[in-house]
Amino acid sequence: MKKIFLTAEWRKLIMFNYSVDPSILTPYLPYKTELDFYKDKCYVSLVGFGFINTRLKGFAIPFHRDFEEINLRFYVRYNDDGVWKRGVTFIKEIVPKRALTMVANSIYNEKYVTLPTRRHWIKNTDSMNVSYQWKHQGDWDFVEVKALSTASMIMPESEEEFITEHYWGYTQLDDRMTSEYQVEHPRWLVYPILHHTIQVRFGSLYGAEFGTLKDAIPDSIVLAEGSEISVRSAKIIR
Repeated sequence: MKKIFLTAEWRKLIMFNYSVDPSILTPYLPYKTELDFYKDKCYVSLVGFGFINTRLKGFAIPFHRDFEEINLRFYVRYNDDGVWKRGVTFIKEIVPKRALTMVANSIYNEKYVTLPTRRHWIKNTDSMNVSYQWKHQGDWDFVEVKALSTASMIMPESEEEFITEHYWGYTQLDDRMTSEYQVEHPRWLVYPILHHTIQVRFGSLYGAEFGTLKDAIPDSIVLAEGSEISVRSAKIIR
């Protein structure tokens, strides 16, 4: 088993989930992986969350412990000697720190971009509001939900379970190599959503093939509490 590379907390994860034509995602598949489906649906998710108490190899990096991440991801699986591993692949990941983008892209071949971000977490007696915002091309895009403040367990074999429980990450290095890393966290609690708002220019940020998501109705929306997480060092699939 690989050593732990990163520890943090992922908190208040908003996930807007859209079913799409699989042909849109096929060009982004890392080598040796295939698309993972839930009840014959192929999902792409826009996810915003708080990255809290971040440590690299046990060390806190000044001014890089607490920030927002917004990513567009989809779901894949990899057959490792007869054992299926379920994971995610990213189209793009937004963070507010240039150093994070430089390290992730230059060393790990990730798809980070640096944009101004901000978040609002407001908890009332019976409800909470969670929002994430990011600025590109001079304007702010955002996702926001209002939810009940009492969380519940995720039901087995539910869509929420499918969306939240992919414990591997896969990144294409080239047409014959893929990076694989493991993410560890407990099963999350989720909050019942009362209302949502989304204003995202998908096409200008993620590419024309995702532009139709701007006016699409999400198949589902999940607000998960999150938890402490650990990310293990990557290995190369050839």
